[in-house]
Amino acid sequence: MQLTREADYAVRCVLYLASAGGRPAAVGEIAEAQGMSAAFTAKILQKLVNAGIAASRRGVKGGFVLARPPAETTLLEVIEAVQGPLALNICVVDRKNCDRNSRCSVHPVWVEVQADMKKKLESYTFERLLNSSPR
Repeated sequence: MQLTREADYAVRCVLYLASAGGRPAAVGEIAEAQGMSAAFTAKILQKLVNAGIAASRRGVKGGFVLARPPAETTLLEVIEAVQGPLALNICVVDRKNCDRNSRCSVHPVWVEVQADMKKKLESYTFERLLNSSPR
C-alpha cells in the first residue's frame, strides 16, 4: 500500500492549518508554504471541508481553518478523506472480490496488518504531530 500524493499533501495542509492556531489561511498561502500548486491545494482543501476536517471562511480575512482542534483530528481521518478507505488488499475491504478467500492462508494476515496500521494512524493526532515536529 502506498499513500497517494494527494493524501500526503492533505496531511501537509492540515499540519499547516493546525500550526496557524485558528488563523484563516488562504489557498495561495498554504500552497506556497508547502510547495504545492494552488489548484491542487484548493482541490484537497475542498475534500477536507467535505469531510468536516477543515472549514472555509469567506471575506477579506477569510481562508481555511481546522473545523475542530488538532487533538481531535487523526492522520487516518485525513488520509481517508482524500484517498478513501485504507486498504492493504482488496480482499480485506470486500471478501467477495476474492474467489480464494475460503482457502487463503494469507487473508487473516492482511486483516491483522491492516487493523494494526489503522490503529497506529489513528493514534497520531495533529496536536501530537505539532508537538513532535522539528522547528
